[in-house]
Amino acid sequence: MSLDVTAKVNQAPEEARPDTCDYHRIFASDLPLLDLRAPVEFARGAFEQAVNIPLMTDDERAAVGTCYKEQGQQAAITLGHQLVSGKTRAGREQAWQEFIGQHPQGYLYCFRGGLRSRTVQAFLKEAGVHYPLVKGGYKALRQYLLDQLIQLSSHPLVILGGKTGCNKTDFIASRSDSLDLEGAAGHRGSSFGGFAWPQSTQITFENKLAQQYIRRNFAPGQRILLEDEGRVIGSVHVPHELREKMLLSPVVVVEESFEFRLEQLFNEYIVKMVQDFVALKGEEPGRQAFSEYFHQGVFKVRKRLGMQRYQALLALLEKATSGLHRGELNGYLDVLRELMVQYYDPMYDYQLGLKKERIVFRGNSAECRTYLDAL
Repeated sequence: MSLDVTAKVNQAPEEARPDTCDYHRIFASDLPLLDLRAPVEFARGAFEQAVNIPLMTDDERAAVGTCYKEQGQQAAITLGHQLVSGKTRAGREQAWQEFIGQHPQGYLYCFRGGLRSRTVQAFLKEAGVHYPLVKGGYKALRQYLLDQLIQLSSHPLVILGGKTGCNKTDFIASRSDSLDLEGAAGHRGSSFGGFAWPQSTQITFENKLAQQYIRRNFAPGQRILLEDEGRVIGSVHVPHELREKMLLSPVVVVEESFEFRLEQLFNEYIVKMVQDFVALKGEEPGRQAFSEYFHQGVFKVRKRLGMQRYQALLALLEKATSGLHRGELNGYLDVLRELMVQYYDPMYDYQLGLKKERIVFRGNSAECRTYLDAL
């Protein structure tokens, strides 16, 4: 249950921007969005350009909802106004106005574009500020993005495959005919694929992927390049219709030397990850967090390795960890080398064998670019 507006809002001046239902323009132009939902709602799923400055905290929203169930709408409205009043209301109004001052071309919304949005508009109106809302709110925006994912699945696809370390992520990022599934998921898809920060939720993953699709402005029927992914990427799953289309699409395989791939993996999974953890948590806590991340990754693949190879890998990892706390990272090269030989390459060879009838081209990065450009 949300707050209500007890008095009608005055008509906005003619020059004021109207409320909108142009969802495509919001996403295509990356317009700023002021999300008024409670933090718990925002955490479940959000849009990339949205900033959460809620009308009510999680506890306030829960209290109003309980009041609504037990005592009815009017009692809940009264409680809501009591909770968001005085200094509390003034502080939130200041935060909203600061956002509006920084993003004058944006829009505000709540879950359905209803009571909470109208309430905040009324509060701002009393302060002489007009800021338009998104009609239908988060629910309408979310549905628009889900519809875009269905449209995405109607395009012809080409799948980019290749062993771990072939730098497929940068390949995808460099092309205008591609979409970055791993970027949207916030995960690189492997046992070591997490980042120093939390992964996207399922809803946020879908939202980000649809937003990528909108911003690329693909022509109807245009071919789209996607990286070869499994059904799940970390903790999120690829939308069903898209996954089914990927399983029927031609595959282009990037092939690079072992040493090239080892260097790429070292830079991505060791050097950059240590830097990210340190930047997020500080020097020593960051190194400790990285060590835990890497140990967890090795633990996840222990069954595939077998106990003997797992124990041998742990011995190498302990040496690398000792060097880590002295600021030395080269010990991880031995760990990565064994992971590639014992785990990643055999696994990929097996998976690629299942797709052999769909492989249309193999070559190094430059050769694959030339092939795709000629399609």
